[in-house]
Amino acid sequence: MRRARTLSIAVLAAALVATGAGTVSAALGDGDERPSATATTRQSPVDPNNPCTAPDAGALRCPDLMMRRPFGLRTDRPGRGRVLLRAGNSIENVGAGPASLRGRRIVGGSKFMEADQLVRRADGGTRRIDTPGRLEYKYGHLNRRYWKFHDAARFELWALDAAGTKTAVVRTGPKVAYCLRDLERTRPGLSGTPRREVYPACSTDRDRRAVTLGTSVGWSDTYPPAYPEQWIDVTGLRGCFAYVHTADPGNALWESDEGNNVAQVVVRLPFRRTTPRGTCPGREFGQRYRKAGVATGAIDEAWYDKASAELAAGRGQR
Repeated sequence: MRRARTLSIAVLAAALVATGAGTVSAALGDGDERPSATATTRQSPVDPNNPCTAPDAGALRCPDLMMRRPFGLRTDRPGRGRVLLRAGNSIENVGAGPASLRGRRIVGGSKFMEADQLVRRADGGTRRIDTPGRLEYKYGHLNRRYWKFHDAARFELWALDAAGTKTAVVRTGPKVAYCLRDLERTRPGLSGTPRREVYPACSTDRDRRAVTLGTSVGWSDTYPPAYPEQWIDVTGLRGCFAYVHTADPGNALWESDEGNNVAQVVVRLPFRRTTPRGTCPGREFGQRYRKAGVATGAIDEAWYDKASAELAAGRGQR
């Protein structure tokens, strides 16, 4: 029987302390703020049975997913008066080992697979651990469907009060599934990062009985604003809001640190690209998107064209 993950707020606070929350940003030398426990209230609580924070966790080389700040914000008007606020995002693995899921088909013909996590051991072996995670055969880029990690991310728009405090979720985005592929090596200086990709593009074969997805240490699965479902519908909204991206919101993948999965920027609507937050109050946190080690909010169109060409050529799992 696959377990559910529940925990009290008190245990959450203790778990964040136990995991050494706040150490990753310092180690990476970015200097950006990281989220507090109150900032992650929409993320499932940390599980006390997490093997990656247990007393014997030193025997494992666990992953650590980190969400970069939403970047490249722009509006899109698909018609009928709708306004979409698009944003790119990047889920990095800054842990000691790969974030890897092995999916197996639940029922023949189903678009879902159950997933176990493959955690690297310090002795070089691999430990297979049960998780509540699932893989989904999901629509994606280039009008294709891929086997992806279901509920890999959540996009939310929060209303802000006069003090810049989040008060309520007013809109959510549709995108929830990611390939978890090695698409961009954003942390080449991390110990244990491979020079070349280990986890290629996701399989487009609906008949696959099993697939393995993953993101290596120092690599990222990055999505530009123009990709499918990289938006929140902001039609009719006015005022100050927090645009929030959360990686692995259901904690379906064991990590060494659950405190860096959330990032946000502040926006004023109607949106102006030249002054995205206007005079709105509120914190922005999460490390900024980096391309080749350079902090930037710009979109590297040539790099995304190359990535798109690779996907179009079908390079990846078969």
